[in-house]
Amino acid sequence: MYSMTGYGKAEYSKEGLDITVEIKSVNNRFLDLNSKYPRSFVGFDDAIRKAVQSKLSRGRVDLFVTFSDNRERAVDLNVDVPLARSYAEAAKLLSGEIEGITNDLTVTSLMRLPDVVSQKNAECDEDFERIIVEVVLAACDNLNNMRAAEGEKLKAEILSHLAVIEEIVGQIKTRAPQIQAEYRSKLKERIEEILSGTDIDEARLLNEVAFFADKSNIDEEIARLYSHISQFRKICDTENAGRKLDFLIQEFNREANTICSKANDVTLTSCGLELKSEIEKIREQIQNLE
Repeated sequence: MYSMTGYGKAEYSKEGLDITVEIKSVNNRFLDLNSKYPRSFVGFDDAIRKAVQSKLSRGRVDLFVTFSDNRERAVDLNVDVPLARSYAEAAKLLSGEIEGITNDLTVTSLMRLPDVVSQKNAECDEDFERIIVEVVLAACDNLNNMRAAEGEKLKAEILSHLAVIEEIVGQIKTRAPQIQAEYRSKLKERIEEILSGTDIDEARLLNEVAFFADKSNIDEEIARLYSHISQFRKICDTENAGRKLDFLIQEFNREANTICSKANDVTLTSCGLELKSEIEKIREQIQNLE
């Protein structure tokens, strides 16, 4: 079980080539990857995304790459001649249109203008993509180690709340049958008080009790809650459990709402509210699970 919150870092440093990849994640319904790296890495975007997707399935992920290439090698330059020509034409136009301005554009000053001359970067190296992908995967592994540790803590906390839910359901199961007997006794006392000295129609009394019992019966809700508890524990031992548990906890909440709506007893209502409180605590924690 993995938390969706974590941080990972990996570095590569060899023969003047230094790469650092940092990755952090927070909870999100889907996998949302935001990458920040040098412009020269744009060609690796697809490979980087596939590497992250192979390790993560959910979460808002921020990926940062810093890069330094100090290898001793011949510098290969790109010269954008059309762009340089455009700059030269623009300078010529300005000097002709505006009086008193001399066109002092030189080759040296032209080379300093943005994007006229640029250095070919590491993307020209055949092995560079393999290296960056390996560093990204290593960072993801370190992230997952942290997420796994956090996930185990979340799992322990969630299961502790589930144990409380199971205890509350047990209290509800014990209390529910008593309500019918108490209702029959109270109803009989009220009838005797109102019809003092008159024989009570036991058949009519039994019908009223049976009607109340049918209306307030929560046996099915209790049975389903026990089933949900069992399924919940099984899902906790599977991968990518977050979405499944999120769906299942909604079912818990439906049963709790039904129990509260059928409750004609202070104790049962109190148990139902405690049940909903524990369910909400689990729901909040599940939002952080992958």
